[in-house]
Amino acid sequence: MANNTQVATTQQKKSVSDIMAMPAMVSKLNAVWGNPAIAASFSSSLISIVNGNPKLRQCDAMSVVGSAMVAATLQLQVVPTLGQCYIIPYGAKAQIQVGYLGLLQLCQRSGQFKRILAVPVHEGELVSGDEFNEDWVFDKSKKKSEKVIGYYAKFELINGFVKCAYWTVEQVDKHAQKYSQAVQKGWTSPWKTNYDEMGCKTVLKSILKYAPKSIEMVNALLFDQAAVNVNSDNADELNIDYFTPEYVDNEPAIQDATAEEVDPSADLFNSEKKGK
Repeated sequence: MANNTQVATTQQKKSVSDIMAMPAMVSKLNAVWGNPAIAASFSSSLISIVNGNPKLRQCDAMSVVGSAMVAATLQLQVVPTLGQCYIIPYGAKAQIQVGYLGLLQLCQRSGQFKRILAVPVHEGELVSGDEFNEDWVFDKSKKKSEKVIGYYAKFELINGFVKCAYWTVEQVDKHAQKYSQAVQKGWTSPWKTNYDEMGCKTVLKSILKYAPKSIEMVNALLFDQAAVNVNSDNADELNIDYFTPEYVDNEPAIQDATAEEVDPSADLFNSEKKGK
């Protein structure tokens, strides 16, 4: 028992760089990405992000690695400039945030969407709107300035189902103030560095609960803006099937997020499930 405790304590003190270099982690990432070169690039990007962010370096290393593992299973890159996925420090833990472009990618991969978009609406572009009938009319030729007054999101499925929503900037602000600890405390986050992207994502996410969801999308909605609690401090035992979200900066996950396109072989971090 003493030896096991000593091993766990040593594991906890390892840096993100140390953990990512462990053979077990290299093997897991290679299995997820299916290409050692892409896996190595992903690992290198993560280490660079952590090394360049003093607050991330202060976070529990396993919370950073857990967030990165979730991003990897979603096949999303964590480089901030790509807008797919972010790893953000929140006190002693890191948090994963799926970006607007990441949500779009997950939707496109599902094969269920005929059209999907989310865009900022500028002053003058909104001609008329009927929230009850979800009928908004926009005209870009009537744009008066670069001032953004709201955000519009819409999708159309292959089967013809359509859902859309328009939120004013004030509605987005109210949502951010209510659910984002980063906004409340003035911390650096995508809300501060790329507000339009977060506005588009917020409105798009509000209507995605009406869309069919792949297992990837379920996990994206489950872990988005949450700290990731891993199942073990031992890299050899990490298994995303047993990771749990801790909501430190948003509302609970969408309750009706159910998988409708499930790949039964998608146990990416543990090839042999219990009971098999």
